[in-house]
Amino acid sequence: MRRRRPGRNVNGVLLLDKPAGITSNAALQKVKRLYQARKAGHTGSLDPLATGMLPICLGAATKISGFLLEADKSYHVLIRLGITTTTGDAEGTILENRTVPGFDRARLLEVLASFTGDIEQIPPMHSAIKQNGQPLYKLAHQGIVVAREPRRIHIHELQLLSHDNELLEVRVRCSKGTYIRTLAEDIGAALACGGHVSALRRLAVAGFVEQDMVSLASLEQSAASGVQALDGQLLSMGDALLHWPGLSLSSDVAYFFRQGQAVFVPDTPPSGYVRIYTGDEQFMGIGQVQDDGRIAPKRLMVR
Repeated sequence: MRRRRPGRNVNGVLLLDKPAGITSNAALQKVKRLYQARKAGHTGSLDPLATGMLPICLGAATKISGFLLEADKSYHVLIRLGITTTTGDAEGTILENRTVPGFDRARLLEVLASFTGDIEQIPPMHSAIKQNGQPLYKLAHQGIVVAREPRRIHIHELQLLSHDNELLEVRVRCSKGTYIRTLAEDIGAALACGGHVSALRRLAVAGFVEQDMVSLASLEQSAASGVQALDGQLLSMGDALLHWPGLSLSSDVAYFFRQGQAVFVPDTPPSGYVRIYTGDEQFMGIGQVQDDGRIAPKRLMVR
């Protein structure tokens, strides 16, 4: 007989404000213990140095974690010019220390503009990308450097907030797969002085905003009042996907959708993912608009 996992069957998405100094997995385990949850997963790691939004999916919400991984993200970044490190951030060993020329705002804006739109990045060695089944960061810890294929990403916005001679403060809105450490290194290289990330905060993922984040300290206070107080901090699965359009299906159409068939629905958007609800507003799952205008089921939550 198969043994059931211990813990509560709690479902929803928590927008955790990850503190600096711990890994994303350590933060996930803390949340899982506080909620006494049977199942949990996060949607995209933040380095220990970084703070900010780490959406954590509990229970059935883990079914939508992959869709959140694909979403755009926004960051507040401090780039220290003149110093390059082994990891591309302040946790690495210094490789080179160079004099920083005096840059005026016009020059900085020119360089930042060159990194907007579609660009290619070479993933850093200190990343979880696997090569021949081995994560790159494990190879990096052994002092091994291997060739990596460049990846195409998209920088929607790269805004200069402030600068002095050695420190750039920027806001980045980017596609999935973007390495901010690599972006900082490439900006430093373009300025011919090198650079690394000295501080990083993730402000947004998909349609989630910074104001909706919950700190670990706040969660621990809520836990003292019981699990109901904790559950009140969760977003439902449907609410976690509010950046997509929502459509309700009649009972007849919902029947065929549940059987895995693509269906026609009035007011369907021209493309992309949609949230699907039953006529009584129960969240059914995720659909994807096809070229012929029908909506095909991508992930069903209820049948």
